[in-house]
Formats: sequence, C-alpha cells, structure tokens
Amino acid sequence: MDTRGLRPLTAATGPFVSVHFDESHDTEDAAKQLRLRLKEIEAALSEQNADPETVDVVLRTAEAGPPPVGRAGRSLIAANRKIVADRRLAAPPAGQDARYSDLPYFLPVVTHTEDVPDYVLVLVDRVGAEVEVHHADGTTQTETVRGRDDDVHKVRGGGPAHRSIQAHSEETVRHNLEDVAAHVAKTVERTGARLVVLAGEVQARAELHELLPEPVRSITQETGTGGRAAGSDRDELDERVHELLTGRHLVELDDLAERFRAEAGRESGLAVSGLQAVTAALAEANVETLLVGEPGDAEVLTGAEPTQVGVAKPRLAALGAEHPAKHRADEALPYAAVAVGADVVVMDERIDLPDGFAALLRHP
Repeated sequence: MDTRGLRPLTAATGPFVSVHFDESHDTEDAAKQLRLRLKEIEAALSEQNADPETVDVVLRTAEAGPPPVGRAGRSLIAANRKIVADRRLAAPPAGQDARYSDLPYFLPVVTHTEDVPDYVLVLVDRVGAEVEVHHADGTTQTETVRGRDDDVHKVRGGGPAHRSIQAHSEETVRHNLEDVAAHVAKTVERTGARLVVLAGEVQARAELHELLPEPVRSITQETGTGGRAAGSDRDELDERVHELLTGRHLVELDDLAERFRAEAGRESGLAVSGLQAVTAALAEANVETLLVGEPGDAEVLTGAEPTQVGVAKPRLAALGAEHPAKHRADEALPYAAVAVGADVVVMDERIDLPDGFAALLRHP
C-alpha cells in the first residue's frame, strides 16, 4: 500500500486510540449491531484507561455520516481528542481491534483498504476516444481525442473507385487511432498509471491495443463492455474495471513475493528479513517496501523519533535514543515505514517471513 495518505499520523502526538471494526450495513438490524460493536469498543478502551474525551470523539465519528452499502469495515485513529485517520475498508477486518497505545496501529487499514492505483480508461471508436484518468483519491479527469470522421465509414459496392475510397477510409481510421495511442502513452507516462483498460468498438480497440508502445501494452487490458455510444452500460463497465483492478492487485502480490524470493536468493543485499535486519534498514531510511506477515505480540525498542527503532539498547543508543521504550512491532515498524516513505504490504501465505517482517531495500 502507498502510505502517503498515512503521513499525518507521524505528525500527531500520542497516545493514540486505534479502532478497526465491522461497519457492514447489509441486514435490517445493522444500526443496532453497530451500536453493540461500539459499546464493546468503548468497554475495551476503558479497560486500557484510554482518554475518555478521545474515545468519545471516535465513537461519535463512528456513528456520524451515511452508512456504507453492503459489507464494509472502518478504521478510526485519534489522538488528543482529534481524528487523525478515518478510512472505510473494502471488507470487515477479521477481528475487532481497539487499542490505546503510544503509537498508532493501522495494519488493518493496509490489509483491507482497496489500494486502487491511478488507471486509464479509454472508450474508443473509429473517430477517436474519451480518455479517462481515474486517480487513487477518487477524482477523474476526462480528455477527448478527436480525429477525422468525414470518411471513416465503410462503403458498399466494388470496383477500383470503391476500393480506393475504402483504403482511404481505413488509413484515416489508423491515423485517428495512432493519435489516440500517442495520447494514451503520454497520459500513462504523466500519471504513472499501472493499468490501462480499453473499451469500445471491437475492431478499434483491438487495433489501438496493437498501436500502443510495448511498456503501455504490457499493462493494458481489453473489455467487451461499455463504449462511447449513447446507452452503453456504464455500471457493467465499472464492475468489469473493478474486477481487472482486483486481478492486477493479486498479480502484483505474486510479483512482489517472487521479487523478494529472487533478491533473497541471489544475496544482492536488496532483501532482508527478521526484526534485527528490518529495523536496521528502517533506521537508515533504506526500506522501499515493508512486508508484514504474522508478527504476533513481538516487541521492539523505540525512541522519540519514528526511525529510532531496533531490538537492542546499544543500537538505540547509537541512534540517539537514550531512554528507549518497548512497543509492539506491528505498531512500531509500520509507523517507521510511513515516516521514511516506504510502502507497506501485508502478505499472505505466499511467503513465510521470519519474525513476521521482511523488507525490500532501496540500495544494498
């Protein structure tokens, strides 16, 4: 997960109230069930002697606003009576969490937030295309690529004259699609999009696919739903795009696991695992991606700064932390990763991580 949206957490001063719960609204008694969950959360935080005013802010925020549609989860993190993170999750977390601690706990956000990358949706026909850039923050920008449309339609009949007209029509279409391909390639370069989806006329999108430069073609998928024509089913297209994004996320997890195994196998120095090695890399701001498995209740030592993290007091002293404190590793390491601008990815059974942590590094 791209953690830039979590950077405000590193500027906040704890202690933090971190809650992650099922906010599904798919039954008649959903509102009642939510109130019961919030009572359980309130009781759990009371047992931890959490600041009542901060807890009250979290509970009021949880009950405010429109409910989600169907199954969903929610993560709320607060400090000093202010909400510092509020995320609706794509699925309910496996278990309900309520923590009061010096550091924020946000791994459920990483696990269940739909990490939707910037992607480009192209609705194409023989004349041109609507090129939609969908950003990770939910905003969309649409640009129109318009070519010549006076002689792109196929002609009936035979003979040399008709064949000449037909050839000219096909050449015009090709020029139009070349313009679209160039525009799409520039858009991908500008936005860093990780997926391009082609929809529209069958022949036009197939030809456009072939005209895209190879780096763009490698991240491009076609779909038979949707198009530029009036009446095209947008809901079906949006559902198909969601399926493609989900599939791409799973492929990226596979690629990430394979990359880690390859780097660990060739001893390049770009892959480390275990608490000692990973905390050392975080302290040096040398982590590109933090991989999290099952850390359990493991603890590490931390100082006043997020990157003052390690497993031994001499190491913390070397980092300038004279009075280190123990904190849960599943809080301290992701927190340090956010501070250094690293991605955080919660892995599944694809790879076994010693101590529950591993990292891909920026340099050896």
